[in-house]
Amino acid sequence: MTKVLVIEDEDLIRESILHLLNTRGFSAIGAENGRVGLQLVKEIIPDLILCDVRMPELDGYEVLRALRQDPTTATIPFILLTAEANQNVIYQGQLLGANGYLIKPFTMNQLLEAIAAHLRE
Repeated sequence: MTKVLVIEDEDLIRESILHLLNTRGFSAIGAENGRVGLQLVKEIIPDLILCDVRMPELDGYEVLRALRQDPTTATIPFILLTAEANQNVIYQGQLLGANGYLIKPFTMNQLLEAIAAHLRE
C-alpha cells in the first residue's frame, strides 16, 4: 500500500485530503505542522509527501530542505501545496528540489493526478 504523508496546518484541508486518499486505497497520514511532519517522515518513510508552504514552526521550504539533506529521505517525491500562484514561491521550491506544486484550491482529480504522476517517475 502506498504511504502518503500530508503536512498541512489547516485541519479541514488536511482531513479532506486524508479522507480522499484513504478511500482511494492509499495509507495516508497527516501532520499538523512541519516539525511533526519531519518526525513522521523518519518513522514511516512515506512513498510521497504533500506539504503546505506556509505553516507555523517549520514552513514547507524548511521541511523540504531538511529532507533533501538526509540520504534516507532525499529522494522521496515532494509536492508543495500553496495558495500563492506567485512564481517566486514556485521557483524557491524548485531550487530546494520540490518535485511538483498544487495551487490551492485544487480539485481532488488534480490531486490524484499529481500523486500518480510523481509515483510513476
